Amino acid sequence: MAAFEDAVAIHFVGNATVLLRYGALTLLTDPNFLHRGERAHLGYGLVSRRLTEPALDVADLPRLDGVVLSHLHGDHWDRRARTGLPRSVPVVTTPHAARRLRTLQGFGRAGGLRTWESCTLRRHDAQARITALPGRHSLPAPLRALLPPVMGSMLEFGPAGGPVRVRLYVSGDTLLYDGLEEIARRFPDADLAVLHLGGTQLPGGFVVTMDGLQGAELARRLDYRHVLPVHYDDYTVFRSPLQEFLTAAAGLGLGERIVHCPRGGHAEVVAGGDRPSVR
Repeated sequence: MAAFEDAVAIHFVGNATVLLRYGALTLLTDPNFLHRGERAHLGYGLVSRRLTEPALDVADLPRLDGVVLSHLHGDHWDRRARTGLPRSVPVVTTPHAARRLRTLQGFGRAGGLRTWESCTLRRHDAQARITALPGRHSLPAPLRALLPPVMGSMLEFGPAGGPVRVRLYVSGDTLLYDGLEEIARRFPDADLAVLHLGGTQLPGGFVVTMDGLQGAELARRLDYRHVLPVHYDDYTVFRSPLQEFLTAAAGLGLGERIVHCPRGGHAEVVAGGDRPSVR
């Protein structure tokens, strides 16, 4: 393994749940530990059945220095996360989700970031700066009011008090829209884009996450070095299979940038453009 100053270790747990390690620092994204056949609650009586098993149970997690939560939906923060995660863990999320986590669930260190706001988490000689980025879970305004606010995030890892060594973009459950291009203007360089895909479809035919075509187009617009697809086959509401994204990305000349890390797999993202190793 490369020196910790130059590499982030990734464990893809499933859905949008990714365990990230940089030196002594450990972060978790969108904790979803429901098992196959269990149902995630999406609000307003909507549920979706899980089709896969997570690669880890919540009880198997290492000590966490923080959770990055894109939004408060049952396939990103489920009842197993709510009961199994320590109440003392910092949760970096939207203001909407942070209020509910603090007041209704007892996570007193949940903090909300507005778009472009940042915070820093540290452990020993490692740190991660987290910046909230634009995202829209729905484009039609009436439907948008029924869904929780969502954020993307830029995770910048480096030695405490030192320069950024590795930069990861996590899209969150967003659709493709022109406002996302501001991300590339403010952060023109990143080592990896973690894209939430799946083409999630709600009753009435409303699509609320990127399908394969939109994901490939976002990867083209951002032009980041490598791309890790997640959130594509775990629930019954997903309508866009991974292959749709892979085919579209290849058609845009991005095939060599894709990190093929299956659920349960491990990857190491190294600064400077080297292709991530996967095992």
